[in-house]
This record gives sequence, structure tokens and C-alpha cells, in this order.
Amino acid sequence: MKLVIIESPFKRESLKKYLGEGYDVFATKGHIRDLPQKSFAIDMRNNFEPRYEILPDKKAMIEDLKKKAKNADEVFIATDPDREGEAISWHIAHILEYPQDKKCRIEFNEISKNAVSKALEKPRQIDLKLVDAQQARRVLDRIVGYKLSPVLCKKIAPKLSAGRVQSVALKLLVEREKEIENFKPEEYWHVNAILKKGQSEIKALLSSFKKKKLELHSKDEVDKVLEEIKGKDFLLSELKKSKTKSHAPAPFTTSTMQQDASNKLGMSLNRTTSAAQQLYEGVDIKGEGKMALITYIRTDSVRVSTDAQQACLAFIKENYGDEYLPEKPNIYKTKSSAQDAHEAIRPISMAIRPENIKDSLSSDNYRLYKLIYERFLASQMNEAQYSNCTITFDCEGYGFKVTGKTMNFPGYTAVYKEFVDEEKKEGMAGKLPLMEEGEVLPCKEIKSEQKFTKPPARYTDATIVKAMEEKGIGRPATYASTISVLTARKYAEKDGKSLVPTQLGKNITEYLEQFFSSVINVKFTAHMEQRLDDIVETGEDWHNVVSSFWNGFSGLLEKADASSVSMKAPPEETDIECEKCGHKMLIREGRFGKFLACSNFPKCRNTQPLEQQHEVVGVCPECKSGLIARKSKKGKLYYACENYPDCKFMSWDITTGEKCPKCQSPIIKKGKVIKCSSSSCDYKEEGNA
Repeated sequence: MKLVIIESPFKRESLKKYLGEGYDVFATKGHIRDLPQKSFAIDMRNNFEPRYEILPDKKAMIEDLKKKAKNADEVFIATDPDREGEAISWHIAHILEYPQDKKCRIEFNEISKNAVSKALEKPRQIDLKLVDAQQARRVLDRIVGYKLSPVLCKKIAPKLSAGRVQSVALKLLVEREKEIENFKPEEYWHVNAILKKGQSEIKALLSSFKKKKLELHSKDEVDKVLEEIKGKDFLLSELKKSKTKSHAPAPFTTSTMQQDASNKLGMSLNRTTSAAQQLYEGVDIKGEGKMALITYIRTDSVRVSTDAQQACLAFIKENYGDEYLPEKPNIYKTKSSAQDAHEAIRPISMAIRPENIKDSLSSDNYRLYKLIYERFLASQMNEAQYSNCTITFDCEGYGFKVTGKTMNFPGYTAVYKEFVDEEKKEGMAGKLPLMEEGEVLPCKEIKSEQKFTKPPARYTDATIVKAMEEKGIGRPATYASTISVLTARKYAEKDGKSLVPTQLGKNITEYLEQFFSSVINVKFTAHMEQRLDDIVETGEDWHNVVSSFWNGFSGLLEKADASSVSMKAPPEETDIECEKCGHKMLIREGRFGKFLACSNFPKCRNTQPLEQQHEVVGVCPECKSGLIARKSKKGKLYYACENYPDCKFMSWDITTGEKCPKCQSPIIKKGKVIKCSSSSCDYKEEGNA
């Protein structure tokens, strides 16, 4: 019997279909050895060596794994095909006491017969460069989280966290909010002429005067124009015709998938991540059993395999015709900052059409699969072709312009239309009537409209992910969890689709800007991502990468800690008298929450617990109301929805209001760790990650 070790138990059934007899599949449910949750575990004096521990809830599982591995004829470690997956393989190999040169590692980008068979034919050694890059990331994030978070707690408020990527993402939200707050709208006017051509009406926008660009900023300026052109005909002074082409978009990366799912389907990052994970691991298809539908979902590459491309081209030829095939297959260039470790996200088989399996999928899974399927299909299609006609009319020296655009050949748009996040532009029209230069058209009506410039839009899930990707902050696997941490910890909140920083989030960013601006910024964070890539690409020692960061960061910590600058909110006064000295009691906040303390401190050190039965401590994942701390009849603390009895949700742990992207169970807070409440799910987010 041969043993294949994977991470997620949800993959087991899909994978066993292709392994056949003679194979056993063992799922570790994520990490089995890691940095401990409740201690720093980095030896700063010993070259930043991490102290890994077997996770407490995995000890029995490891004993079972050791027995199975010992009795197996051959062992293949098939954790996820990314840096974190490589590190998990390394930990498994360490626990099984395998030598470094043992060829036990296999990886596949998709759970299909062909991919799994090829992987089994070519097991390799564990790639220590990938492992070291992941170790460096974990150590860096642990250092920032454990060293910087206490400073924030001391200077601003208890129970705060900072993170190498998290805090920069928050900075983007805060900076955008400042732009909005400081924005001063400016007045401008649009003037449109409605011209008659036979039975057709043409709406042309005022754009120039004596062939120079014209902008109107007041009603007086508009009235002057209207007075000069009132009752006059319009001369067609210039007509330009052209043909344009629109190239198909590249297949999805993690980021572009998340953006499109948000823009087109209204799906949050967590919902998108959850649906994509299920489509990758396998879903139950009627008559087929469990089947994986898409390739690996954490990728920044737009590359596709030759086999997949040829299969897609054959599908296009059969179902759409030769005219939809490009002269040469479409090849997309992955940007230089990408790791390019995997293919783009695509369907495993073009034969599995979304409409044919709709009844087997949940709404989110169906819609996301359809989106991925159509994007990949479109990416291999011919260009869309258009005829453009730009016409300028002259009236007393004023130029009015209109552009018509008609489609000659739909190309890729026959299956996929790109999202356009902007209002329909003035001066644009569809098909225009036939006209020639020198024609004179009567004016039916002049319409003027006052407008004001708008502030930049707040970030949404889609646009913050796009910004993080463009600026090189984080990696595909971290976008969703980073945004989730910001909202879970109340550093930002949702206003419709918009992400709005809270006052707490603004305070944190202001403080970090004052003392840590050289490291908590976009440029430096992107630079550190490149340094992590250097470990893989050039073999640089990961200890050097961490050391160079710490040498600068440690000085900033010392300066901030020694500073008298504090952004703590003043204690809240009460009418309660201290029973020891008669002074008024104050509501203060400590690491364990709010409490009453005498205002005569330090002469009087009297403190009392503060009754907090009605203080909101979390968010209900069912109705998004607050959670209230209560005690059971046996005195055990639990958390219930404040909307009871309309909502009967309760939990033994504080919930964030979000649901697990893997299994949809409530997300809970355990100390500094945010994790899935289900004991059978390994999903977690470190607050300092």
C-alpha cells in the first residue's frame, strides 16, 4: 500500500478517484508543526531561529500518520503547491525523520487523472529554497506582530495588533479617507446639442472653442455660449473613421478572480475564497461523485499549459467556428513581480460546462465556476472588432463632438464582457446615421447641466485587492485574510460595499506614521516581498533577510517605546464613589477589558470589576448584530446575540461576524488568533500576520 499525504480532508474523495487501488490518502488538516500560538518562539540571539512545536490537537494524528507511513511501501507528500505547502511538507518529512535528499514530494496544479498520474511518476526532493522563503515570512510576521503590537497596546489601547502587511493595507484605507475628507469639489458644466438628421437625433458634447479645449466652470460662462449659438445651425466640420480591436483578457489570477467576483457577482472576499476552495478540492456532481472543477486557486500567474490551451482552442473551433480562433494562440505575459509558480485559474476540463452541472452546485459555486470557465474560454478567443466614427460639429467657433462605436465582430465578447466601473461617458453614441463633411444640421435643443468633481471612491473588497496587487503588498494567499483581520478587529468597517477606516484604525495609522513610517509603508513592504522572492530565486540565506529588517526595526521600537507620545483615550468619569477614600471612580481599560479604578490613584489603588453584561464584545455571524457576554446557570461565560429572541445564535467564544471561507462555520477569536470554530477545520488567521 502506498500512502499519499495531503492537507485538506475535503480533497480525499476527489483524489482517491484518480489514485485507484493500492493507495491510501491521509489528510493532516493543515499544519501539524508550527510556531506556538501563545509565545514568541523566535530565538533573537541565535540567528532568529524559530522554535517549532507539534500543534497540541495534532499529536494523536501524528502518531497515526507515523504508523501508516511506517507500514507503507512508499510515501508521497502532496501538500498544496505553494510556499506554505512546501513548508508543511518539510515539517511532515521532519516528523517522519526523512533525510533531506529523499524524493517524497509531489505536487499537482489540478486534481485530475492526468495531473495526479504525472506527479506520481516524478517525485522530487523538498525544495528548501521555498521552505526558507516561507520561514522568513513567518519569522518576519511574528517579529512585527509580537514586537509592535505591545507598543500599540501601551500607547493607544489594549488588545491591538499590528502586522507587516495588515498595517500597510490599513494605511491605504486611511490615506484614501483623508483624500475624501480634504477633497474640495469644483464646479463644471456640460453643454450638449441635440441635432436632427432625418429621423435621427444626435447628441454632441461641447468640447472646444476655435479648436482649443474648452472647459466651462460657471453658469455665466454657459449663458455666454448659449447666447452666441442660440438659433444657429451646426456645420459638420470634421469626420474621422477608424477601426479598432479589443484583445481578450488574460485568464484569472487570484486577485483578478476576487475582483471580478466582487464587481460582477457581488461576492465578498470570504465567499469567493470559500467557493473557489470547494471548486478546487472537489464538489459532488450527480452521477459522477466528487470531482474537482478548477486548477489551484492561489496564483499570480496568467500562464496556462499547452495541453489546456489546445483543448480550449479545439472547443472554440467546434462550438464557435474558425473565425473565433486567433491566428496564433494567445500568450499572456505574467508581470515580473509575480512568483509564476502555477498556472492561471482555469477549468480542468472544457467538457464540464457550467450549465450542465448547475443542479449539482450551490449558487456561489455555480456562479464562480461559470465566471472562471467563461474568462478562460474568452482568453483564448479572437479579438473583438469595432468601427469608430468621430464627428465634430462647428457652431460660431464652438466645437461639439460625438463618437459612434459599432461592433463588426464580437470575438471574445461573445462569451465574456469586462467590467467597466465608470459612468457612461458624455459624447459617446452607438451607431450614427450616414453623414458627410460640409453637412449642416439644425439644432433641436441645447441642454446644459451643472456638475461637480467627485472625490476618489472609497476602497471596496475588489479595489483594495487590486491596489495591494499593483503595489506588491502581500501575496495571493493573503489578500482575503488581511482584509478580514481589519474588519474583524474593528480597524475598518463596511458601509455597503465600501471599506471605511474607523477612528481606531485612523489612530493606529497616525501613530505608526509617526514612529514607523520607514517600514510600515507601501514601498518598503513591496521591497520585502522582493527580498523573500530572492531567497527562492538566488538562494540568499533567509537569516540575512530577517537580520537586515531587524537591524532597522529594533531602533524604531526603542524610540517609540521611550517616547512620551500617547494616543490613549482619557478614562471615563463616573458618579460612583470609592468606598475606601470617597473619590470618584473612573472607567479604565486594561488587557482584560474595562474596570473601575479610583481617581485618587496612586494614593488609593482601589479597583472594582465593571458590570459589562450589556457591552457588545463581538459580532453575530447570522444577523450581524452585537454579541453580549452572559453567564450560564453553572457560571460559565458564553456569548449571545443581542437581538435575542429574534436571533438565537450563541457561542462559547467571541465571534467576528465572518464565516470560515473553507467550511462556513463562524470565525472566532482565541487570544491573538482568529480561527474557524469547527474542530474539524484548520482555517486560521494570525492577528499579527
